Amino acid sequence: MKTPASGTAAKPSQPTTRAQTPADTPSTTAAGTRGVPPNEGTAGAPAAFDVDEVLRRIEAAVQPFPKAALFELAQEGFDSAFEQLMACIVSIRTRDETTLVAARRLFALARTPAAVAALEVRALDEAIADSTYHEAKAWQMHAIARTVVEEHGGELPCDEAVLLGFRGVGPKCANLVLGIACGQPRIGVDIHVHRITNRWGYVHARTPELSLAVLQRELPRRWWVDINRLLVPFGKHVCTPALPRCSTCPVRDLCARVGVTKHR
Repeated sequence: MKTPASGTAAKPSQPTTRAQTPADTPSTTAAGTRGVPPNEGTAGAPAAFDVDEVLRRIEAAVQPFPKAALFELAQEGFDSAFEQLMACIVSIRTRDETTLVAARRLFALARTPAAVAALEVRALDEAIADSTYHEAKAWQMHAIARTVVEEHGGELPCDEAVLLGFRGVGPKCANLVLGIACGQPRIGVDIHVHRITNRWGYVHARTPELSLAVLQRELPRRWWVDINRLLVPFGKHVCTPALPRCSTCPVRDLCARVGVTKHR
């Protein structure tokens, strides 16, 4: 049975951080394990990094901003595993503002696997036409809906292996679905989470997949679901890809500003 989507995972005890091994490299370690660079443009290195304090400050800072699309849709009642998966597929390479419009249009037509499977692919494509790669996504979503009906009794299970078994569904979407719709402690690492945690110096990883591995090892579980909820709006409005707003950032005293050469 799925739990209500609140955007906050259960709070199991924090896992013990494993000792660093010789296999660890600066590209896949968290802050405090190897050479975090100093805060560029400031006098000396930043204060010791406290991820709890950082995320608490960001929680307050993002209150005025629109929520990340999947969390917004869950709050509106589109909180089943299937609805969250459909919305996540729509969101790929698509702005949140567009994702929300397209997903709401889709859910006005169909919200269950059986209802989506009953649609013609053309109708599904028209519903999500504002999103990037909409035609390919329509075929993908229709195929997933049919599989859920035929192999899972019409209800998408909260099962990582099942989700990752669908063509085109990767760890980001699987973890967001399991975290938001199923109440499991999962980390949805999108480009914002990857960029910002590396910019802090908390993670040193070349790809989102490597960032996920570090965060699963280092980030307290109480933040696993919420880190995506917080860093998506933070990354869009404060810690932007180019010219981040460092002068007004609530965590500027704790951030190493890795890779930042210019800022506002």
